[in-house]
Amino acid sequence: MASHEVLAAPAPLDTNPLRSIAADLAGQLGRRRAFPPGHTRFDLALSRRFSHDPLPILLDLYERHGPVFSIRILHRLMVFMLGPRANQFVLVSHPELFHWREGNFGDLWPLIGDGLLTIDEAYHDRVRAIMMPAFHREQIEASTAVMAQETERALGSLQPGRVLDIYAWMRNLAMRIAMRALLGLDPDDRARGAAAAEHFERALSFYGTEPQVRLLRGPGSPWARMLASRRVLEAIIMEEIARRRAGAQRGRLDVLSLLIGARGEDGSRLTDREIHDQVMTLMFAGHDTSTSTVSFLVYETARHPQVAERLRQEAAAVTGGAAPTPAQLARELPYLEMVLDETLRLYPPAWIGPRRALASFQLAGQTVPAGAYVNYSSWASHRLADVFPDPEAFVPARFAPERKTALPRGAYVPFGGGQRICIGKRFGQTEVKLVATMLLGRFRLELPPGHRMHVRQMPTLSPDGGLPVRVHAL
Repeated sequence: MASHEVLAAPAPLDTNPLRSIAADLAGQLGRRRAFPPGHTRFDLALSRRFSHDPLPILLDLYERHGPVFSIRILHRLMVFMLGPRANQFVLVSHPELFHWREGNFGDLWPLIGDGLLTIDEAYHDRVRAIMMPAFHREQIEASTAVMAQETERALGSLQPGRVLDIYAWMRNLAMRIAMRALLGLDPDDRARGAAAAEHFERALSFYGTEPQVRLLRGPGSPWARMLASRRVLEAIIMEEIARRRAGAQRGRLDVLSLLIGARGEDGSRLTDREIHDQVMTLMFAGHDTSTSTVSFLVYETARHPQVAERLRQEAAAVTGGAAPTPAQLARELPYLEMVLDETLRLYPPAWIGPRRALASFQLAGQTVPAGAYVNYSSWASHRLADVFPDPEAFVPARFAPERKTALPRGAYVPFGGGQRICIGKRFGQTEVKLVATMLLGRFRLELPPGHRMHVRQMPTLSPDGGLPVRVHAL
């Protein structure tokens, strides 16, 4: 390809659910025996259980059939691949065998468009290469300052003695951080920042509805409401891109401004549509995951107060009670790193990695046919007893540096792996570490007596119904 030639975006995806179901059923006719063993027959009860609590089903199938097995959820026959060897195969050794766009990630296309999660091959590689400098050290430092300011503001709203939904609290905080650090918008500006946050939440809620509800179309349906909010978001972002292309982005370090000024090695730049789709993807991938990870970390430290106390002592010794710096968060808080790793082992927000097989392949004695929907699951792989002894226990020490290094390749994959590892990994880790350090350094959080948390899967792992905690000043 000539250096001046720009790769075209992929063709739009068909969003008609009936055509999608028909295509899946037609592709499976007469092919059930070609799939690995498992649950291959239609089973409505199993499909309903899977939509609400997939982990026990996946672990049971792993025990019965090994690391590669099949399961039919409603009309769709899928292959799951669990464990270190399977994760390494999909993510690192043979990523060329899979597409993201034709897998279940394509379901996100109506919201995020042609973002990094829904594009493949050379087009993906070009866009990612142009985006990478937007996550350099200076941007992370600027974002950390925003994170600290917004966290300090949010902490001021906490009232000792009161019960707080920490999930809702963190969701609001993460959205304000995203508005400022990713989009460069004022979250208190009703016309742009606050409106963008409100409509992003409305649009994202579509993916938290029941699968059968997401099939509905027409006026008043969740689909129609999602598209309406997406149009508002698109107008805000496109107007902001135009304003900054006219000169308003000079000197700014928010990701949107950096993407506007970014250039590839050949001098090419992202189009307005590409920038829009990438920041929508970053909003989806970053806001939800940070919210969930902080919530789960609070849940486990509330259950293990000795862990929370050790985190406070470490932070006090390093920061002296001030907000931690980017360098301290990255290198000087090793116990915090271990606690975060263990939290992400038990509750990786991006719990499933959907793909579509481009060609037939074999693994662990099983053959997976071309065209099959293939999924790896970090959530299930992280709870395999033959990889992580006593997998349900919260044990940060299992991620002490020497023990983490000794893990098999592919054993721990909360951010994916290989060439498509999460581009915002450092941004997200910085946000979670900073919020957790400032929150736990000022308050003791206690779960209500007898509280039992249920994990919700869609669109990312989160505590179902929120996470109530009683706030106590230290």
